[in-house]
Amino acid sequence: MFSRIARPTICIATRSLSTSSQNNAKVAVLGASGGIGQPLSLLLKNSPLVGELSLFDIAHTPGVAADLSHIETRAHVTGYMGPDQLDAALKGCDVVVIPAGVPRKPGMTRDDLFNTNATIVATLADAVARNCPEAMICIIANPVNSTIPITSEVMKKYGVYNPNRVFGVTTLDIVRANAFVAELKGLDPARVNVPVIGGRAGKTIIPLISQATPKVEFPADQLSALTARIQDAGTEVVKAKAGAGSATLSMAYAGARFTSSVLDAMNGKDGVVECAYVRSEETECKYFSTPLLLGKHGIEKNLGLGKLSAFEENLVADAIGELKGSIKKGEDFVANMK
Repeated sequence: MFSRIARPTICIATRSLSTSSQNNAKVAVLGASGGIGQPLSLLLKNSPLVGELSLFDIAHTPGVAADLSHIETRAHVTGYMGPDQLDAALKGCDVVVIPAGVPRKPGMTRDDLFNTNATIVATLADAVARNCPEAMICIIANPVNSTIPITSEVMKKYGVYNPNRVFGVTTLDIVRANAFVAELKGLDPARVNVPVIGGRAGKTIIPLISQATPKVEFPADQLSALTARIQDAGTEVVKAKAGAGSATLSMAYAGARFTSSVLDAMNGKDGVVECAYVRSEETECKYFSTPLLLGKHGIEKNLGLGKLSAFEENLVADAIGELKGSIKKGEDFVANMK
């Protein structure tokens, strides 16, 4: 049996890599020149699971690609720049990771990014639907609670939507929860696993401390403060950067962790479990993040919410209304597109 949420590892390549065909995935990063895109592309260049790395952005991509191409790992890197080269960047891709979009600034919520990022994600999803409709699609661009419905609706328009292959990357919330719990309990963060369910913004981020491994307990006031810190951790970084951006390095790490897990599962590794925001029947929301068993074709099984504490049940109830609104906003955006 596998754990409901097992810690994956990010593979760092060595010179003695296997070159078998199953480890030759073509991965595209759309938004590769940005604050998340560059470190994410660096981490993926280091993965022995990646054979081709296709980098796209509206500016600077040839330079990023040239820089990464000098690294002594076998992934072949190609840079594509501007709308005219988007289709070429996506041809034959197995996995598409989308960190594209504008970052938050102090005082902004993730939802404030909607108008700009919704258009960007819809345009990129359209290109994916036309060029690599069977690719695994990993969306980082905020607000994820809306950009996943947007991606799904665009794919539906082309008749190529597969809910098992469209993921909202919530991994940063799990990474943060693991780090914060480990810090409070004096544990090795590499050995802590905290499932985080719900969505990817504010009170829709629901850490399941009761399901953490190893088992941990906190007094009610400390649990409440810890939960709030996990929910507001993005704002913590935005404020600390004082207008210079949002979480980029930790998000790149989390994005690489999730992409590596998807690739591991595609290569036949058993028991790969990650939380992600996906089409779901687990609650009354059409989309909801829960632990997922990943397989060769995407989601193999939704592992559900598991047993919740009374505190966590209340968090879920409080999140439903906001999630439903964000989902509808994304769906309406695509319905009204010209």
